[in-house]
Amino acid sequence: MNPSPTSNDQSTRRAFVKASAVAAVAPMASAQQANTKAPMREIETDVLVCGGGCAGTAAALSAARNGAKTLLVEKAPFAGGIITSVGLPYFDGIADIKTHRVVVRGIALELLAKTGVCKADAEEIKPHNPTIPNTFEFKVLLDRELQACGDKLTVLFNSFACDAESSNGRITSVVIANKDGLVRIKPKVVIDCTGDADVAAWSGAPTEQSAEVQPLTLHFRIGKVQKVPDIGKLCRAALVKAQELGELPHFYGPGVMFMYANDEIYIHGVRVPANPTDAADLSRAEMQGRADALAMHRAWKRDIPAFADSYFLEAYPWIGVRESRRLIGQHVLNEKEVMQGRRFDDAIATGCWYLDLHPNKTVVGSANDFNPEKVQPGPYDIPYRSLVPQKIENLLVAGRCHSATRGAHASTRVTVTAMALGEAAGCAAAMSLTEKTAVASLNGQRVREALTRQNAGPFTDS
Repeated sequence: MNPSPTSNDQSTRRAFVKASAVAAVAPMASAQQANTKAPMREIETDVLVCGGGCAGTAAALSAARNGAKTLLVEKAPFAGGIITSVGLPYFDGIADIKTHRVVVRGIALELLAKTGVCKADAEEIKPHNPTIPNTFEFKVLLDRELQACGDKLTVLFNSFACDAESSNGRITSVVIANKDGLVRIKPKVVIDCTGDADVAAWSGAPTEQSAEVQPLTLHFRIGKVQKVPDIGKLCRAALVKAQELGELPHFYGPGVMFMYANDEIYIHGVRVPANPTDAADLSRAEMQGRADALAMHRAWKRDIPAFADSYFLEAYPWIGVRESRRLIGQHVLNEKEVMQGRRFDDAIATGCWYLDLHPNKTVVGSANDFNPEKVQPGPYDIPYRSLVPQKIENLLVAGRCHSATRGAHASTRVTVTAMALGEAAGCAAAMSLTEKTAVASLNGQRVREALTRQNAGPFTDS
C-alpha cells in the first residue's frame, strides 16, 4: 500500500503540473500561428510517368535512356506492378503460342534475359509465357535498371497521383501525395500508366468503363505441401465442397503450381467481382480476396492429406485488377483488327495473347468459360494512335488502359504487351521534346522507326 502524499509532495506535483501546462500551451500557440497553409511544393520535369508497373517502368526507362529528364511516380514501395505487387510471375505476350517466336523485344526481352530465363538475343521462347524465377529478385533488378539511368531519372515510390490540372488542351500539372505532402508536378509530357487511366480521366481526356468489368484476383503461396498426383483435381474438389458449404463465394480453376520450391505451391484462383475505380469497393475487394485465400487454404488443409502440415506462406500485397477504365483515343483498337492481324503504318508494338476474358462467376477447372474454345489471334499490330488521347495534346496512355475495345483489351492487357506499349510511349515522349512537337502531333511512323533503332517496336512482319 502506498503511503499518503506529504504536503511537500503535493506542492511539487502542483508545480510540475503547472509547468507542464505552460510548456504545452507554447507549442500549441506556435502551431496555430504556423498553421497558415504554405504554397504547394512544385517540381518541374520533362516527362512524368504516373504508375511504375510493367508499362510505367518500361516508359520511364525508355524516356530516360532517350535523354529526357524523367520522373516516375509509383504508389508501391517498388516497381513492377502486377509482377511484384500482385505476384504474377508470367511474361505473358512475349512469344507467339503457335510458333514460340518472340514478338516483343526491347526492354521486355532485356529484363527477361537478365532474370536468366533466356538469352538477350532469343528468337524463340518455350513455353510461350515463361515465368521469372523470383519476384523479389525482379524488384531488385528493376531498382538497378532505374538507378542506372542516373540523373535522367528520379523515382518517387510511396507516391500517389491524385489530381491533374489542364488548360487549353494541355496538362499543366499533376498533383501527387507522399511523405512530402501534396506536391505539384509541372511536366512537359505526361505518360499515364496507372492502369485505370486516372490521369487521363482527371485531365478531361475521353475514357470509358464497361458496366461490368472482369473480376479481381489475389495471388498467394502455401508452404510445406506434399507433391502428390492429381493435386490440382484434389484442390478443385475441395473448393467445390467449400463453396457448397458457404465458405467461399467464388473461385476459378484453381491454378496450383509448384513453381518456386518442391514443397511450396503458388495459387491463382481467387475471384472477386468489384469496381476497381471505386475506392470503397476496391477496399472491400482487397478484404474479400484475403478472406477467400484463407478459406481456400483451410479447405485444403481439412480435406487433402497432402496439406496436413502446410502453412499459409503469403498473399501478395495487392489484389490484381484486369480491367477498369480505358482511354478513348485517336484510334480504338478493336477485336476484329486483332483477330484479322491488321497491319498499321504507325504500329509501335505487337500483341499475341488470346482474348482472355474472366467472368464474374465460379468457373471450375478453368479461368474462362469460352464455348466452344478460346479465341486466339496470331501476332497483331498496335498503332501509336491507340496511346494518344483526344483533347489533351501532351498526354500518352500506356498499359492496360490504352485505347481499345473491351474485347481487344482482353488480349492487350497482359504484362509484356504493357511493357511494349510503355517503351513506345517513353520513346515518343523523348522524341516530342527533341522535336518540340506535342506527342499528339507526332508522326507514328517515325516513332516506329525510332523504336526499331532501339530493337523494339512491332515484330509482326519479322
